[in-house]
Amino acid sequence: MPVSLLPTHDKAIDITAEICPMTYVRTRLALDAMQAGQVLLVKLKGEDPLRNVPRAAADQGHELLDLLEQPDGTHVLVIQKA
Repeated sequence: MPVSLLPTHDKAIDITAEICPMTYVRTRLALDAMQAGQVLLVKLKGEDPLRNVPRAAADQGHELLDLLEQPDGTHVLVIQKA
C-alpha cells in the first residue's frame, strides 16, 4: 500500500515475517518506545497474528483504531498508544 494511502501515523512496523509470540513482542516494544496518543501501524499476516496482536494490544489498554485489509493478503492494524 502506498504510504500516501495509509492513515496518519507516528511509526510503522512490519511483522509479516514473525511468528507468535514474537508478533506481539515486536508490537509491544514499538509501543513502549512511543508517547501516549501516538499512532502505530503494524503490518501483519496470518490467522494467529490477526487474532492475537489486536487482542493483546487492547488488553494492554491501547486503542484499536482500524484494521485495513491489503491487496496482498496482509493487514495493517492501526493502534493508538494509551
